Amino acid sequence: MPVVDVDPDELRRLTGHEEKDDAELIDDLFALGLEFEGETEDGELQLEFGPDRLDRLSVEGVARSLRYQYGDDRGVYVPNTNDPDWTIEVDESVPDERPYVTGAVIRGVDLDEKALDSLIQLQEKLHATMGRKREKGAIGIHDLTMLKGEVLSEDARDGHAITYCGVDPEGDRFVPLDSDEAMTPAEVLTEHPTGETYAPIVRDYERYPAIYDEIGLFSFPPVINGSRTEVSTDSRDLFVELTGTDQWTIDRMCNVICYALDARGATVEAVEVAYPDGRLPRPDFEVETKTVAHERIEGMLGVDLAVEETVDLFERSGLDAAVDTGGEAITYEVSIPPYRTDVLHPLDLVDDVGRAYGFNDLEPRYPDVATVGGRHDRSKLEAAARTSLVGLGFEDLLNFHMISEEENYERMGIEPGTDVVGGGAPVTITEPYSEDYTMLRTWALPSLLMVLENNTHRAYPQDLAEIGLAAEADDDENTGVAEHRTVAGVVARHDATYEDAKSRLAALCHDFDVALETPATDHPTFIDGRAAEVVIDGESVGVIGEVHPRVLVEHDLELPVAAFEFRLDALE
Repeated sequence: MPVVDVDPDELRRLTGHEEKDDAELIDDLFALGLEFEGETEDGELQLEFGPDRLDRLSVEGVARSLRYQYGDDRGVYVPNTNDPDWTIEVDESVPDERPYVTGAVIRGVDLDEKALDSLIQLQEKLHATMGRKREKGAIGIHDLTMLKGEVLSEDARDGHAITYCGVDPEGDRFVPLDSDEAMTPAEVLTEHPTGETYAPIVRDYERYPAIYDEIGLFSFPPVINGSRTEVSTDSRDLFVELTGTDQWTIDRMCNVICYALDARGATVEAVEVAYPDGRLPRPDFEVETKTVAHERIEGMLGVDLAVEETVDLFERSGLDAAVDTGGEAITYEVSIPPYRTDVLHPLDLVDDVGRAYGFNDLEPRYPDVATVGGRHDRSKLEAAARTSLVGLGFEDLLNFHMISEEENYERMGIEPGTDVVGGGAPVTITEPYSEDYTMLRTWALPSLLMVLENNTHRAYPQDLAEIGLAAEADDDENTGVAEHRTVAGVVARHDATYEDAKSRLAALCHDFDVALETPATDHPTFIDGRAAEVVIDGESVGVIGEVHPRVLVEHDLELPVAAFEFRLDALE
């Protein structure tokens, strides 16, 4: 989860509630779902955010949410946008890998040190989250007074233009930020610290992305801006440009930036993005709508709400709601502001209503069903297996069920779609919020090795086990996904061998009175000749062996690891 530093004095000023002390602010923020994680040395509040509300990655966004919660603001707010004076011309030489661009002009912003620090933090947090570490979207913010745009007059359009294009890696030189030396784009990637960090994004491009004004190259997205247009506390007019692999993503990132600066009293001015096949006015402040039934809101929250009260709760969430009573049921057509990237489903609207109502004010009640609660048989089996593993000396873990394809396959030495344990086809996430969690894991062993990798500073031996979810794509299932519970264990110590893992697995099987066989097999994650199938009661259900040195090195492990993994239902 992202953690953002927020100055409580700035928060009080932007909300207009100077009377609130830090403790009251922390309580109000928790009601919004923002958890207090501590304070910085400068007394700033460290707040942990859910990855859905990216509009709250700055003090301006947090203040906006608090003003709605306090009832000071209501309904959808869309900033007024001045007519465009600038155009971003998209040249056909733009790299195919990064074809999209958007932007806005910001006029009359008052950037003191705190405001500038907040803007920089917001930029970097958006890079790390929605921008996928700049790979999917990257933001460049420039001092507009330092740009000299080509004057336009065709088609009765008066204004200025900059050009987004491709540049030869050894092409034009420019002076990047934090440097006094002019460099080519290729030199930036090898000689500048920021360039070295983001070089993997563009290194393999035939031509690199670049943005020019009439003077020359001033931005090398997604890597670094030029020093000529550096923003300072003296800057009053800004040019915001974003490039990326997806137009929707960079447009929403642009909206979050514009709303934050609008909260500082700035004026947003549109730009035109001129693609070879058409023009787009930007920023995209279109208000989207979704429909939700009144009955569904009451059913999910477990409270009775009057229609007027529900509309009030929507407005206190920064939304607008039009009531439709013409059908069999009461429904609401809800307008969603342009900075909200998280409203994908009617349930997201129910969540907003519940938060405005106050989740702490909801009274728990027993469901109106004639059944007696009890533990499911699978849960009983899982608890018994977990108890046995702990008794065998394993430390019980609970890891995320989501993982990246790199961790699940590549770092383990296996290919997706193969018939080895863990090689099933991936169940991928369509719009992941983080590149670290792009799919459901097909097996649990990668999660355990990631824990070992993060615990190399801890004492050994480290014997770890987990019982958790694994899934793979399967067209034979109604949902297209086959899920199962899996048992995985690792033994990490200076003398770990196949026999160490085998003895613990055999003891576990003995506890459940099932027959274990371990015929030899090959598996890319394990050493040849030191791996075996896990066959329980005659059925092949897993794999056991000594982890291959190649996999150990990939995880920065310097001592042997023996491991096993098999299906939990084999112990029934």
